[in-house]
Amino acid sequence: MSREAILESAAQVFRQKGFHGASMADIADAVQLKKASLYHHFSSKQDILLELLNRALEMVTEGMLQVMAKDAPADEKLRLAMCSYLKTLSEQGDLVSVMLLEHRSLDPEYRSRHIPHRDRFEKMWRDLIQQGVDAGIFVCDNIPLTVRGLMGVMNWTITWYRPDGKLSIDEISDDFASMFMNGLKGNR
Repeated sequence: MSREAILESAAQVFRQKGFHGASMADIADAVQLKKASLYHHFSSKQDILLELLNRALEMVTEGMLQVMAKDAPADEKLRLAMCSYLKTLSEQGDLVSVMLLEHRSLDPEYRSRHIPHRDRFEKMWRDLIQQGVDAGIFVCDNIPLTVRGLMGVMNWTITWYRPDGKLSIDEISDDFASMFMNGLKGNR
């Protein structure tokens, strides 16, 4: 049994039962291992959670790095970043559910190892908005609050988005980007 298969199953178990509701035995059952064999790969449920969180953040950070490397204006980059992030959320449901809903379950020692990764990702969004402000494309008095609002709107899609729904993830992304960049009140 590979670490990858264990992590995939652990993400499913955590999404279904929540971190605190899941046990190492549940994860072992999901991958058809004896619980003792699971401890050969991971020393604790906290280790599994930290690895899942860091993998999810690496995935979304990689998408953001690709967007930030583009030679494009900030408004175009924001649209691309939102699309990239929402696609990852829609395609990696178990993993991103753990990232968004279970990070508070980390014990303090594990949290201190995770926070720098999370902060790096959030800083990329703040930097993108700041680029737009500096270029005169965006007007924003409170960049951290704007980024939290933007992330909150996008993160919540994991609770309601359905691939067979009325709108595709690209359409949702475009609508969200327009809402954030243009606001609800049109320029008349």
